[in-house]
Amino acid sequence: MINITDKSKCCGCCACVDVCSHKAITLKTDIEGFWYPEVNANQCIECGLCVKICPELNIDQLKKNDYHTPAKTIAAIHKRMDVRWDSTSGGAFSALADAMYEQGGYVSGAIYNDNFSVRNYISNNPKDLVKLRSSKYLQSKAEGLYTEIRTLLRNGERVLACGTPCQMAALRSFLRKDYENLIIVDFICRGVNSPKVYRKYLDSLERKHGGKVVYVKAKNKELGWRNLTRKVVFDNGAVYYGVSMEDDFRRGYHTNVYCRPSCYTCQYKGFPRMSDITIADYWGIEKVDSNLDNNIGTSMILLNSKKGEDFFELVKDKLEYRETSFQSILPGNPALVSPLSPGKIDREQFFIDLDKGTFEEVTEKYFPYNAYKQSIKQRIIKIIKPYYFLFSKFRFSISSYYKLIRLNTRTNTKSSFKEGNVIYTMPSAVFDVHPSAKIDLGMPIVFGNNPVRGMKLPTCLRMTANTTFRTHNGPLTRYGVGPYNLCYGAYIEIVNGGTLTIGQGASNVNLSIMCAKEITIGNGVRIGRNVSIRDYNGAHVIVNDSYVNHAPVHIEDHVWLCSGCTIMPGVTIGEGSVVATNAVVTKSVPPRSLVAGVPAKVIKKNIEWY
Repeated sequence: MINITDKSKCCGCCACVDVCSHKAITLKTDIEGFWYPEVNANQCIECGLCVKICPELNIDQLKKNDYHTPAKTIAAIHKRMDVRWDSTSGGAFSALADAMYEQGGYVSGAIYNDNFSVRNYISNNPKDLVKLRSSKYLQSKAEGLYTEIRTLLRNGERVLACGTPCQMAALRSFLRKDYENLIIVDFICRGVNSPKVYRKYLDSLERKHGGKVVYVKAKNKELGWRNLTRKVVFDNGAVYYGVSMEDDFRRGYHTNVYCRPSCYTCQYKGFPRMSDITIADYWGIEKVDSNLDNNIGTSMILLNSKKGEDFFELVKDKLEYRETSFQSILPGNPALVSPLSPGKIDREQFFIDLDKGTFEEVTEKYFPYNAYKQSIKQRIIKIIKPYYFLFSKFRFSISSYYKLIRLNTRTNTKSSFKEGNVIYTMPSAVFDVHPSAKIDLGMPIVFGNNPVRGMKLPTCLRMTANTTFRTHNGPLTRYGVGPYNLCYGAYIEIVNGGTLTIGQGASNVNLSIMCAKEITIGNGVRIGRNVSIRDYNGAHVIVNDSYVNHAPVHIEDHVWLCSGCTIMPGVTIGEGSVVATNAVVTKSVPPRSLVAGVPAKVIKKNIEWY
């Protein structure tokens, strides 16, 4: 019978529970939040099936396939942008699942429970793909999955099963034979985290944001795939964006603090793979094929068996893809071949402290953000990068450095060289700023960036008496994305006591802003070429009942103003909207709308863009 004396020898796959027809095995959860099998000796008949199908005890017999290393290595993105956007990587799993659904088959994967614990789930309903899609980053409970899949296969149903490598090895072992109507898909797994720790983490976010969690998306792409952002939405409307190692849970995960003990001695690494197909992020795709990379996620697909190759033929029309070198994936995916190193903490005490206190308290004690060390190389780059940037633009121009210092140290300029919150005055920048005009910099701005060496198209800022120019950061965009980039040829005029406020973002060539009252531009706003924004039409007027001479303009977060569009006085552009090329916006735009035409009209609602 199964008898766990060393927890590193149990992966928690739950196959032993399913194989015991006498229900002698149940799961018991320990202080770390991981479950382990426990045998009731009074019900056990000593048949030995639990031992025979345990993947940890039978790894040598399981580790075989048609090919020792993958027959093909593929970089792929889903052709449907909405699917790719909602996926952890490039949408490969969704393409595989859809191909199975189209054959009337079943698909299994991991889904969230109501309390955001995770379980394995299987169905033949394509509508379930939305909840199956995307990684969850904590261990899923597969109890009952193996018997359900076996029943479906015996009934002649087609099944695509996706899970961690240990779960999929357990499925092979449980079935004890190969089924032609089964496709097994695993993924490159770094390690599975404690469900208990994850719940404690969500509890901490609920306290901070004053609401209950209603939605979680790991590797949300609003800030880009590479930022590894976890988005959490609460029932009070609050939203949390946990970016890379600034997110407490991810930092603990990447310092190897609370993965399952078996993950540190994982036997499912390397080759041959035990699945037909392996999927993962294609880290390093930018060095292989930039056409498949725009920081929205790219999938890596390994075809490990003849069956996997044949199934990919059914899938490939849903993907934009190319075959790549197997060697190209290894630098970006060390978890493919090597298990984790144990975290450098007192693990036993960590979980004792977690039981007694909160996630915030153990975070501060065991992996505080301030103690998360950058490499020496990263620290050197961080120090010299601003100076290198200035030198690359200014070279030996004394007048440029003088202009930079003069504008940022004037009496009515609030700036900070230490924090980098300054106006980087490019050589062709021209300033006519009244002494009483106020400049308040909560974020750096590159004024007149010119990628074309030798081009002298001026970028101008005119501020008359008692006007204000502000820059500010925001929670959506402040992580590692650099200063506001105002391209060459811009003309910004602030007059009549007006206030212009700009959040983090970027604008292309020849932006024109006329501000005489109030213009606010939110965070994550992207502005194309030859865009005009104005809240004032000057002294002339048109005499009719609808003409507006001057009125505030508000452009909310994450708006895209395409080339040549014009934003007129009194307009608010709602969050997440897109204004099409050459549109003239005379009326406010609802959030997440696409508008086009003269005058601009809504042509599509509930859009998303990146």
